[in-house]
Amino acid sequence: MDELLKVVGLKKYFPIYGGILSRPKAYVRALDGVSFSIRRGETFGLVGESGCGKTTTGRVILRLIEPTSGEAFFEGRNLFSLNRSDMRKVRREIQMVFQDPFGSLNPRMTLGEIISEPLEIFGEGNRTQRREAVRELLRVVGLQPTDIDRFPHELSGGQRQRVGIARALVLRPKLVICDEPVSALDVSIQSQILNLLGELQQRFGLTYMFIAHGLNVIKHVSNRVGVMYLGKLVETAPVDELFAEPRHPYTEALLSAIPIPDPRKRLNRIVLEGDVPSPVKPPSGCRFHTRCPFARQLCKESEPEMVEIGPDRAVACHFPL
Repeated sequence: MDELLKVVGLKKYFPIYGGILSRPKAYVRALDGVSFSIRRGETFGLVGESGCGKTTTGRVILRLIEPTSGEAFFEGRNLFSLNRSDMRKVRREIQMVFQDPFGSLNPRMTLGEIISEPLEIFGEGNRTQRREAVRELLRVVGLQPTDIDRFPHELSGGQRQRVGIARALVLRPKLVICDEPVSALDVSIQSQILNLLGELQQRFGLTYMFIAHGLNVIKHVSNRVGVMYLGKLVETAPVDELFAEPRHPYTEALLSAIPIPDPRKRLNRIVLEGDVPSPVKPPSGCRFHTRCPFARQLCKESEPEMVEIGPDRAVACHFPL
């Protein structure tokens, strides 16, 4: 499979203003040199604790937030060098499914208006054609075509997320960034939405960047996984290899926290000491060394580089497991 998206050295610093003149006095290093690639037709999972920079990564790629530095190549085009007009054209091919299925929908618009709005913005078809396309897409995502005149508040959380998915797919994009699309839903509904995303991927040949904080969800949907910690990737690997043999201590700790639905099996839970350090002033050396049970002096002094350790496998650790 060829690369659809390649991200190189992505950084995003948010300034913290202070003083009489409100000048930047510090920066929140939300992303600090993130690099990865996504192949056409696959699902690349991005996982980590809350605040590690997962959502910021997706929003910066779409340029909903402008990057501090770095590059993102979509089909060979550097997204960060495109002007506003060219970036608008690219957004037909990159869409996003947001975490909050209610907050991301305009409560004053009907489902038909919400889903057809991208078609109207890009001048696709006439009103009748757009309405018919919306009816068909509602059916595809598991809703009734007659729902077209309903409002978001009349739907359940799972139904609203189906509307969000329909809106993302109406322009037939190549890449869909799913920003924790099931975390706000009941457990009983999560599997339905995940299965729907899988069916749509097969039907339309989609490529997903799937952001989540639960590895159990990532295991269900992903082909390859990137593990983030405090604004940096610490490990990338095919999903089966990551779960079978994690090479970074942080990945191992995340895997140990996955609940097992069998009371007869004992969990070897790895409890990380302390809190996640501040992204305003991250630790020297390896950012994980303050919580790592295997940290040595070198980890405190030198920041590890992401090194390939096998096919599609890389880890940023001085002493990989």
